Amino acid sequence: MKVIQIIDSLDAGGAERVAINIANALIDRNIESFICTTRKEGILKENIDANVEYLFLGKKSKIDFKAINKLRLYLKVHNIEIMHAHSSSFFIAVLVKIFNPKLKIIWHDHYGNSEFLNKRPVKILKLASHKFNHIISVNSSLKAWAERNLNTKNVSYISNFVDLNLEEKKSTLLLGNKGKRIVCLANLRPQKGHEMLIDSFKNVLYQYPDWSLHLVGKDFNDSYSKKIKCKINELELANSIHVYGGRKDVYNILMQSSIGVLSSKSEGLPLSLLEYALAKLPVVATDVGQCKEVIANNRLGRLVETGDEKALSEAITELICEKSLRETLGNNLHNQVYKRYGKDLIVKSIIKIYKEVLC
Repeated sequence: MKVIQIIDSLDAGGAERVAINIANALIDRNIESFICTTRKEGILKENIDANVEYLFLGKKSKIDFKAINKLRLYLKVHNIEIMHAHSSSFFIAVLVKIFNPKLKIIWHDHYGNSEFLNKRPVKILKLASHKFNHIISVNSSLKAWAERNLNTKNVSYISNFVDLNLEEKKSTLLLGNKGKRIVCLANLRPQKGHEMLIDSFKNVLYQYPDWSLHLVGKDFNDSYSKKIKCKINELELANSIHVYGGRKDVYNILMQSSIGVLSSKSEGLPLSLLEYALAKLPVVATDVGQCKEVIANNRLGRLVETGDEKALSEAITELICEKSLRETLGNNLHNQVYKRYGKDLIVKSIIKIYKEVLC
């Protein structure tokens, strides 16, 4: 079996990390594994296993015939049977399949705005879905949406999994006091709710001024990014809230942190939540997407309603106050995630789909 993961970039995002994690995991299971990035490379390129074959297309436009032909020939030369296309990379996979109908397409839907699916563009995706052999959705809402709106018979909900690199090169040194750092792993996008988090953390600082908040995730240097940075400065929080941009050494960052937080307005199954768990961090998250599936009760973490600034402040304060509670919650969540979202279990389910589409 030969499988290629297709992703638009290798920036530090959830879908990108999942694509790399799957490509790397397949190597250990005697599957010839490839990964293709269509539009741009990024800092996650270094995380690709040396045994995974890598292709960069350098696609310049939505329909780039040079890139399409490059991928088509690569698949032919390497006798690749399955294209596992992540997020919007389905488009080039479908165009390539037009030239070779025998190719199989698995589309992996990582759509993060699953709380607002009624606003999701569907026309092109619905047309393309005729060519999909299977859809993998990262949460149950996306699965139900695909079954209602798309033209693919086989749809599965398979959760994300994480594979933290314990031997990664340490390159990030977090500011602030050791043992008093709160981390938020989330790209600077409006759906991630950074504004509410900043307001909530300001309330926390009145009681605990020696704690700090660390925002780690791709900075698009757009209007939202500018808004977040201006808000930090206007509230005079620059000494307590630090923005790092995208980073490669996630495990290293988590090991320097004491609490993990997510303040999202919408999510699928956030990879960062699973990463917090594997690093044994206690977690405060908003009740969106599949977060409640992961944090099923108060023994595993704290869930608050999205937009509830006061509840978020109180949950963070509770964890700051009780070190023993932080340790208990971190260990409990770690054990839960390891059992339910472990790499072996998830990869086994994905390989089962690969085998089914080839039958």
